[in-house]
Amino acid sequence: MVYTPIPTVVPVSPFDAAADSQTLRAAMKGFGTNEEEIINILTTRSNAQRQQIKSKYEAEFDRDLIDDLKSELGGKFEDVIIGLMTPLVEYLCQHLHNAMAGMGTDEDTLTEILCTKSNEEMHAIVKAYENKYGRPLAEQMCSETSGHYRRLLTLIVTGVRDAAGTVDPARAKEAAAELYAAGEAKLGTDEEVFNRIMAHSSFDQLSLVFEEYKQLSGQTIEQAIKHEMDDELHDAMMALVECVQSPAAYFANRLYKAMDGMGTDDTTLIRIVVSRSEIDLGTIKDEFERIYNRTLSSAITTETDGDYKRALNALLNGA
Repeated sequence: MVYTPIPTVVPVSPFDAAADSQTLRAAMKGFGTNEEEIINILTTRSNAQRQQIKSKYEAEFDRDLIDDLKSELGGKFEDVIIGLMTPLVEYLCQHLHNAMAGMGTDEDTLTEILCTKSNEEMHAIVKAYENKYGRPLAEQMCSETSGHYRRLLTLIVTGVRDAAGTVDPARAKEAAAELYAAGEAKLGTDEEVFNRIMAHSSFDQLSLVFEEYKQLSGQTIEQAIKHEMDDELHDAMMALVECVQSPAAYFANRLYKAMDGMGTDDTTLIRIVVSRSEIDLGTIKDEFERIYNRTLSSAITTETDGDYKRALNALLNGA
């Protein structure tokens, strides 16, 4: 099955950065703020177009658009809009940094951002992180995580994964046998083998490995991971498996969990909607409805309100 990523935000055409910057200035000038105009413009432009608007705004008014937005907006709505104004790689770096700042570590966020990326995307994040924070991502991560989970993330961050599209059917058979020998076929688990195969193989190759594993062992790789692992290593392995099979299903599950039960994990909700809007938010929307039998929009409408709700729904119901 070929994964078809459908975005909800695409570049608008015709595009006039100067006109957009004038509209945004007018929306924030004087008494009160026209939030609707801000939503209308920023949720329907691509990130690259928003950067052009930011440049025009500064050239035209000698003001920083982000500073103006921050002074006019507040709360979760501000988080959505500032997220949209941030280049994607930098935005993900901020979330990685926040997941490791202060007391404790948010392993779920580390897993969501790091285990879902191709090697090419990972290189961009690693480079941007060090530029922004003056410390290598791998180094910071090592001080915030431990055990086999740390080892897996370190392999992923150091960019050992084969290039996207790299497949070798014979090697997939061998890898499946190695996974079987490292898990179900022995007492205890050799996590190093799982880590090595899961972090080195391209997602296309892993897809073959999982098929071979099922042929060989009679059960799915998910069943094996459930039996053999726990805690954050289990969650990271499952995230990798889900992203190999269907990234949209993985993110749909993350969104569901962010809104399930008492309270809402707004940070995760905003991060996924903003960061996937130009990649596969349309596909995620479809998967969410398929799995949970309700629309993502209705779930978000129940959990959020005001301009925050309007901004998220505008991103969802774009292209």
